[in-house]
Amino acid sequence: MGVPGLILIVIIALIVFDPSKLPEIGRAFGSTLREFTNTTKDLISSDKKEEKTQSK
Repeated sequence: MGVPGLILIVIIALIVFDPSKLPEIGRAFGSTLREFTNTTKDLISSDKKEEKTQSK
């Protein structure tokens, strides 16, 4: 996905959603992405701890 695709998505988002609601949607998307990243890191670290425990 390049710049033209990103521009098209932004234009469609402006048409579908009211421009005043876009910051709220962006914050919600950012917090969801942050939570997903944190959960993924926790799962990876817990898997590594289990591997260390099983190998002993």
